[in-house]
Amino acid sequence: MNIKETDLYKPIHDYFTQLGYQVNGEVKSIDVTAIKDDELILIELKKSLNMKLLIQGTKGQRLTDKVYLAIERPKGTFSKQWKDKLYLIRRLELGLIYVSFTGKEPLVQIVYHPKPFNRKQSMKLSKKKKNNVISEIEGRYGDFNVGGSSKTKLMTAYKENSLHIACCLKKYGELSPKELRQLGTGNKTTSILYNNFHEWFTKIDRGIYGISDKGIDAINKYNDLADYYYELLSKEEA
Repeated sequence: MNIKETDLYKPIHDYFTQLGYQVNGEVKSIDVTAIKDDELILIELKKSLNMKLLIQGTKGQRLTDKVYLAIERPKGTFSKQWKDKLYLIRRLELGLIYVSFTGKEPLVQIVYHPKPFNRKQSMKLSKKKKNNVISEIEGRYGDFNVGGSSKTKLMTAYKENSLHIACCLKKYGELSPKELRQLGTGNKTTSILYNNFHEWFTKIDRGIYGISDKGIDAINKYNDLADYYYELLSKEEA
């Protein structure tokens, strides 16, 4: 079924009319207005969510804090990309309406009502994520990634830690997690060796590990970072 933007109007009109609003289309460049007593609602229509619709919605907030974006119900509403778009709509304090045309009659669904965005509460709920970001920054020695990169292997604090362990094993030979921690490899040493995500290590015996060929290749690949860890080890020896 080829849905046009104007096909959204009647379902929206009927929905708000049933709620007791006086509904009008195309009022001063506003797609839909709904008014009851002193309450003014603005609804901007588009077949799909796009930047133009977001701009229309935020411009409407100059007139009232009750602005909805109405779109044809999209596919993939459970995807991360769509959830990010929903977050943006809430962040802009806009409402969202889906209109579905899959049944005999169009169905209107209010996804979000417009309401103030509680930024402090959002930051409080995201405190763990913030701490993870800070922990990741503090766990890195240098800046080995290019901002804006995608679909490429990145250097992380975990990976740097793994390389530190690899340098220790290459320099001193087979070691236990305890001996590695004494060399400064940190509290994650045991889990890094056990999980061996990068396959840089080999288990020699119970509690004893060595470096694999992939580990040696990694040291050669990230030679600048490896030199930093070798320098740290030399200072420990001094």
